[in-house]
This record gives sequence, C-alpha cells and structure tokens, in this order.
Amino acid sequence: MMKRIALAASLVLALAACQDDNLSRGSTRHLVPIPPATMALMSTKGMSKEDPILIRAYKKESELEIWKRGSNGKYALLKTYPVCRWSGQLGPKNREGDRQVPEGFYTVTPAQMNPNSNFYLSFDTGYPNAFDRSLGRNGGDIMVHGSCSSRGCFAMTDQNVAEIYAIAREALGAGQRGFQFQSYPFRMTAENLAKHRLDPNIAFWKNLKEGADAFEVTKDEVRVAVGRGRYEFNLDPDTASVVAQKRAQDEQEVAELVAKGEKPIKLVYHDGDTHESFRTALANVTGVSDTKLGYVSRTEGISSGPRVVALNDTGKEVPEAPPTALAFASMKEVPVSQAETRAAVTQQTAPVAAAAEASATETPFYKKMFGGVADLFSTSSPQPAVEAVQVAPAAPATMAPVVKPVPQKRAQAGTGVRVANAN
Repeated sequence: MMKRIALAASLVLALAACQDDNLSRGSTRHLVPIPPATMALMSTKGMSKEDPILIRAYKKESELEIWKRGSNGKYALLKTYPVCRWSGQLGPKNREGDRQVPEGFYTVTPAQMNPNSNFYLSFDTGYPNAFDRSLGRNGGDIMVHGSCSSRGCFAMTDQNVAEIYAIAREALGAGQRGFQFQSYPFRMTAENLAKHRLDPNIAFWKNLKEGADAFEVTKDEVRVAVGRGRYEFNLDPDTASVVAQKRAQDEQEVAELVAKGEKPIKLVYHDGDTHESFRTALANVTGVSDTKLGYVSRTEGISSGPRVVALNDTGKEVPEAPPTALAFASMKEVPVSQAETRAAVTQQTAPVAAAAEASATETPFYKKMFGGVADLFSTSSPQPAVEAVQVAPAAPATMAPVVKPVPQKRAQAGTGVRVANAN
C-alpha cells in the first residue's frame, strides 16, 4: 500500500513540473566536451573554459544567453541560444502546477547539475529562492533541460543543452561555487516597458529591471538580497548613482514612446512559446515526436505565437470592432465583383454621411437637455462620462405630416410570414 502511495505521489510531481526521473544513469553524455567552434569563439573573446559564467534568459524573446568573465574581470556575452519551449504566460511562478516559468534571480550550484536527467541533461534553476518563499510561492524542479517539452522549464533541445551543460560543468569544475541565473519576462527595453506598462506585474518587472540595470552598468554578478517583499541590490554609492541615471534615462524614453502613441498591450499565450527559428518545424509536429527535437509539448498555437490584446488607458481589454459590410464581403468563398463592392461601400457609408451632416447642423441632444453641462466633461478623461449621440435630420417645415399606418394583424404562428410595423 505504501509503495502505491509513493508511486502516485511521484507521478503527481512529474506532471506538475519538469521532474527528472534519473532514467539515464550510467550515461557519459554529461562528459562530452565543449564543441570546438564554441572553444574557438571563447578564444577570440579572450575567455577560457575555466572562467566563471552567468546565464540570462528571456521568455518573450525565447532566448538564453551565456556570459563569461574575461581577463578584465567583467562579464561579456559568449553566446545566445534559442529556447525551444517554455510554458505558461509572462509573469512569475506562484505555485506548484501553474506551468509558469519563474522570473527572478537564482543561483545554480554543482549539486543542482543533473547528469542523469530524463531530459537528456539538465540543471535546476534554484526556484523557489528566498524571495519566492517570502511571498509564499511554492513548487520546484524547475529546470533548464533538453528536449522540447516544458511544464515550467526552459527546454533547449538535446544538442543545445549538451553544450550549455558542458560550459557550466567546466566553470563549476574550475572552482566557481555557483553561477547566477537571471530570468526575465522580456528584454528590459523602453519599448517593452512602454507596451506592458499596464500589466498587473509591472511593479515586479520594474524591480527586476533594477537588477538588470545594475548588471548592464557593472558587467558583474548582481549581489541580491530580499527585503520588504522585493529584491534589493547592494551597490556602492558611485555605481548606484550611475544605475539611477540609466533608470531615469530609460523612464524618459518610455514616456516619449507613450507620448508618441505607443499603445498598451497584453500578450496571451496558448501555453508559452518557442523561438522563431523553431516555429515552422514545431507547427508541423503532431503528437509526440520529432527526431531532432525529441518530445514536443502542446503544439497548439505555436505557429502563430501569442495573441496581442489591445488595452485602454485603464488596463482593460479593448473589444474588437464588429465586422463591416466590406469585411463580410471579403469573407465570401467566391470572388466579389466590383458592383458588389461598390454596393457594400455605399450601404456602409451612406448612413454615416447622413449622420455627419445632421450632427453638423443639429444641436446635440445632451445640450438640448442639460444646457452647458457638457463643458464640465474633460476630453482628457480616460472614460468619457457622455458619449456622442447622433440625431436624425429634422423634417423640413413644408413636409406633409406623417400618418402612422394602422397596425396589421400578426401572422399566424408557423406561417413564416413576417409583417412589417406589427406591434
């Protein structure tokens, strides 16, 4: 009985996260050397395989970067890898089973490297960290691993994770106690911040940007602490001043983009995304298998990427406009003739033209009813209190009085006859 309970518990964990099942014990693939081309790239950048590393990952762009510390003591970008699969939406991971990929600052130690992973090779990102635990977040087994299937992990394909694992192995083997893993919702550019400025996670993302800015300025591992429900970054006064200047410059750029008309949006993913370089290949995968990528999870929606939802100034979704007559015409399966198109345009624009002519000559309805009260409403209000009301043209004085026709008797039920003006 106890064995059955233990088996059931292990299955639950495997479904909830990128759980490793240690099915590859005895394999030597974790000892595969760094590819010669990557070693040559290190050499051209003044790096060696023993130098410490740092990893940065971006969900929206589906990219993972490896940085190495050079002879000058500063980190420089070695290589960028496409992410084959991540799951969930933009935003932090909060609980076991939410399929979210964590966002934040983590540390990977030698003990977190898994040479016997069921996903070829893997390492544990370190979620949840002290910050996550301070907010009551739970879950675990959040990996960077091979294959192309994610339940909260970064799936990198077997080939790419083998190279990433080898680079990390050599750095840790040379004495690095642990490397920093920085996970972001997107690259912290002014454009991304302007577009996502009304997202519920924006305060958290700005906190992450403080750490990102510190790294951009210093090109050194960010010293992270936790306090008051946020990340705190220990900087000396001179560095803090430069970071503050960068933040102010970025905020000014965001403000300029908003002033130029950059609209707020929300990205809605079917279940995470893939790098553009994998999109076509994954869209053609059905079921389980691709010989190069391994198991591919939830291919629905990958071919088109996320759905872009426009937001108004209060952060609410802007409803899509109903299809017009021309849109209906374009949806026909047979070609639409020029005569049909002209008829659709006339039918669509005639009422608008008549209403515009009426509004130019007729006193608006709300002024008739309330006099000057319309002046109380500011045009800059995000939610106008009064909507424009279009009034039909008044009848000319010489027009004959309109006589309402006598209501006709309703058609009997089931006749299929529709009677006009029946009351």
